[in-house]
Amino acid sequence: MGANLSLTFTDPNTCSFVGSLCLQISSPPATKPSLGDLPEGCVALILEYLNPQEICKLARLNRAFRGASWADFVWESKLPVNYEDLIGRVLGDDLKDKLCKREIYTRLCRANAFDDGTKKAWLDKRTRGVCLSIASKGLAITGIDDRRYWNHIPTEESRFNSVAYLQQIWWFEVDGQFEFPFPAGTYSLFFRLQLGRAAKRFGRRICNTEHVHGWEIKPVQFQIWTSDGQHASSQCFLNDPGKWNLYHAGDFVVDGSNTSTKLKFSMTQIDCTHTKGGHIFEMKRNLVLLVGWFFSPCIDCSQANVYIVVGLAS
Repeated sequence: MGANLSLTFTDPNTCSFVGSLCLQISSPPATKPSLGDLPEGCVALILEYLNPQEICKLARLNRAFRGASWADFVWESKLPVNYEDLIGRVLGDDLKDKLCKREIYTRLCRANAFDDGTKKAWLDKRTRGVCLSIASKGLAITGIDDRRYWNHIPTEESRFNSVAYLQQIWWFEVDGQFEFPFPAGTYSLFFRLQLGRAAKRFGRRICNTEHVHGWEIKPVQFQIWTSDGQHASSQCFLNDPGKWNLYHAGDFVVDGSNTSTKLKFSMTQIDCTHTKGGHIFEMKRNLVLLVGWFFSPCIDCSQANVYIVVGLAS
C-alpha cells in the first residue's frame, strides 16, 4: 500500500494540509531606497551649495557621497575666480595641471610661504577670502641693519618666528611694495601694532613698556598707493601699550581688469625733534608692526573684501 502525495493550492496566500503536502513559495521582502542609491552626479549638485566643512562631513556617509565630494565643479565654486593666478604666484605654475580642484583648495588653505619665505598667503575657509602677511625681512626699514636702532628677536608669537624690535630712532620709516593677483573687490590696509616688549615669566605673558617713548608727541602717517593711480592715507597717535591694535591705512579697489596689482605702502614718523622707541614689528613686542592681507568679505572691516595687515615680522 502506498500513500498518495499531492500538491494542492487553493489560494495564493494560504494553503491547506489535509492528507497531503502543501508547499508555498514566498517572495523576498521589498527593499527601501536609501541615500546610497542616489547617483553621484545628483549628490555633487547638492554638495555644490554647501560649505567645505559640510561637504567633508557628508563625504563620510557612503560611497556615493564620498565620490561626489571629489567632483571638480564642487570645489571650483569654493575657490577665488582667479585661483589659477594665485597658484602660479604662491605655489608655482608646475602644480596647476597636477592637482584636482579639491587638492588645490586644500593646498591654498595652508599658510604657503613664498618670495623667499618673506610672505605667506592662504584661503580663509569660512569666507573663501585670500589672506596674506608679510615678514619684516620683506620690508624696507630705515636703519634695520644698525644694532643701535633695531634687533631681530625670535618669538613664538610671530607667524614667521621672529620680530623686528626698535630700540630708538629719530627717523622712523617703513616701506613695502609687491605685486599680487588680488581677486576683484574692495580692500582695506591695516597696520597691526603693539607698544611694549612682551616676554614670558613663570609661564605667564608680561609686557615691559619701560622703553616705550615718543609716539604720543606726533602722529604716525600711513599711506598706500596702487599701480592704477589710487592713493589713500591716514594718521594717528600710537597708544594703548601692551595690546595689539589695528591702524587703518586706507582702502583700494581691484576691478579684476588686470591679472595683478602693484601695491606700495608706508608707515612714517619723520619728525626729528624727538626719538621714538620701544617698538616691535609683527607679533607682540614693544611696538609690533604687522602688515598682512585678508582678502575676503571680512568681518569688522567696514564690509571690505580684504583685510590687509602689514607686519614687520621676520
